[in-house]
Amino acid sequence: MKLTGIVLGVLCACVAFAAPANAQDDATEKAIEQYRKMLKADPWSNPGLLDADRGEQLWKTPRGPKNVSLEKCDLGKGPGVVDGAFAELPRYFADAKKVLDLEARLLWCMETLQGFDRAELVKNPHPSGGKPVKELGAIATYVAHKSSGMKFAPKLDTPQAKAVVALGEELFNRRSGPFDFSCASCHSTSGQRIRLQGLPHLSDPEEAKKVVGEWPGYRVSSSHVMTMQHRVFDCYWQMRMPRVELGTDATIAIIAYLSKTAEGGEISAPGLKR
Repeated sequence: MKLTGIVLGVLCACVAFAAPANAQDDATEKAIEQYRKMLKADPWSNPGLLDADRGEQLWKTPRGPKNVSLEKCDLGKGPGVVDGAFAELPRYFADAKKVLDLEARLLWCMETLQGFDRAELVKNPHPSGGKPVKELGAIATYVAHKSSGMKFAPKLDTPQAKAVVALGEELFNRRSGPFDFSCASCHSTSGQRIRLQGLPHLSDPEEAKKVVGEWPGYRVSSSHVMTMQHRVFDCYWQMRMPRVELGTDATIAIIAYLSKTAEGGEISAPGLKR
């Protein structure tokens, strides 16, 4: 009887504290959302636009062992065409014989057109906190920005692309690693939280449409632009999974799945993140 009384007491205490905690969570989420709206109201307050400008210069400047620019890089709409290209990625590229997302395609162009060493490009491709996004990420930010205001319409209707999307969905839901986590562990239920951060339900098209188009995004907490490949890398790291290399079949597949799920959503890159 005494044990039962203790258990009931604990349960009552939990119930008593639940309402204030939930109210506090809601207030915090509203305050964060108001902060984001204030930043979006003034587009020039987004530091990510500086990286988009830097990426434009990198796109147009002859570089690499072959000393050529990326203006002959075909992102799917013809050599050098960047307007609207991001909106239709990922897609299957016949010259590469595989499905590529934006960063993987830029990596392919930098290697084949400009002569850069792929191994060097993927060695440390992501910035640490407070450091500016690397050159590949800046170019990706520029290209993505040229699709801002458009709707996601990835070209994922070929047999090769459908297989990649299916793989991405499987990887999104597959539990593994020391924590037995998957992407879905955090992103498969509406209203879940990590610390004070609300988490989107990315397998739900309506929620995916709201957030996927905001990557690349400038993260206030780390003071730099984070690309989608970086976002996937960081999630794998947080799950304590093996280090995932930029542009691998796994990262491309996850991005293809997310892009397909977000089809029809608006692109607003670079977005502003916490």
